[in-house]
Amino acid sequence: MSNNEKIPFLDLVTPHQELEQELLAIVQRALRTAGFIGGPMVEDFEREFAAFCDAGHCVGLSSGTDAVRFALMAGGVQPGDVVVTVPHTFIATTEAISQAGARPDFVDIDESTYCMDPRKLQSYFEQECYVDRETGKPYHRKWRTRVSAIVPVHIYGQMADMDPILDLARRYNLIVVEDACQAHGAEYFSKKENRWRKAGSMGHAAAFSFYPGKNLGACGEAGAATTNSGEIARKMRMLRDHGQSKKYYHDVEGYNGRLDSIQAGMLSAKLRHLADWNAKRQHAAQRYAGMFLSTKGLVSPAQPEGSRSVYHLYVVRVQDRAGLQKHLSEAKIDTGIHYPVPLHLQKAYENFGYRQGDFPVTEKVASEILSLPMYPQLTPEQQCRVVHEVCSFLSSERVADSERSTLSTSRV
Repeated sequence: MSNNEKIPFLDLVTPHQELEQELLAIVQRALRTAGFIGGPMVEDFEREFAAFCDAGHCVGLSSGTDAVRFALMAGGVQPGDVVVTVPHTFIATTEAISQAGARPDFVDIDESTYCMDPRKLQSYFEQECYVDRETGKPYHRKWRTRVSAIVPVHIYGQMADMDPILDLARRYNLIVVEDACQAHGAEYFSKKENRWRKAGSMGHAAAFSFYPGKNLGACGEAGAATTNSGEIARKMRMLRDHGQSKKYYHDVEGYNGRLDSIQAGMLSAKLRHLADWNAKRQHAAQRYAGMFLSTKGLVSPAQPEGSRSVYHLYVVRVQDRAGLQKHLSEAKIDTGIHYPVPLHLQKAYENFGYRQGDFPVTEKVASEILSLPMYPQLTPEQQCRVVHEVCSFLSSERVADSERSTLSTSRV
């Protein structure tokens, strides 16, 4: 690759070119059988993805947002309840909570993993809640409303610290819905169980998005929820299909949240490659880490012992994020920011009354993070160029700081 060739943030063209004939055959199959909604392709994918996640059940859905929403509703979250999550995530997490009729509330993240901090979750229950003696459920002191669920977000491809989160859930009789929309295939070593667990297998239910840019992406919108509870799976299947227990018999008022057959078939085809694609992401992350090892002024992603990230994103932190992003853009290297404005400071939630300073770790991280190119097809040569440009910027920044300091001293 020449230095004049652009390095994309994500390559969605190459894998589809490689699988083009297989994917077109899936479309032809649907056209020739008129199997567009439900049917064998959806059922096959649900079975395959449940096995991939080590989960008992998978329910194919129209989006990751529906997956979070239906999992909460099927798990027992009621209108007016409070659901605790993090402010450092895409707004779909909190949209799903609100659309389930509940109110999202936040705890801050761990600065090294960017996932929910279990210590802050514990403090939330101890300081901001009281426990109802009859039900054992926590109630928010200020709002006098029941807290019924926790939604930890496995962000950037790394799972949250689930053992203590699940311990707190058991203590307070809460349901846990994993937001695994960025964590297809990620793993966590449960010290409590003394074994590795897959994302999507630990909570009462879990939500996955198959938006095209995900590690496992559809060719359009798609999602799924996994669970080990047959009852939760049954309820989610009704919710996705207008509340039907069987055709034209509606046990509840539901939604149109079905996964279409063509997307399911394409996801099945891609699922066979996911382990290899994830391994290539992990190898790329290792190369980045090695090349950035002695770089000053940059914080690389941390992977705690007992975690196997699948690196949906490779996110670094620097002080002058805008300057670095501009420098990389001029060097024809695409980047992203995930996410620039914490949810508690978004205009959409200004009526909730959160303020600057409420979640300081999230606010600090949001001003420094920058997502570098990361995808299975990323070559070592491309990575060398990315690292060279990052280090070049940081080096020139240190020189400029030194010159400013010298100039300032000479004037004293």
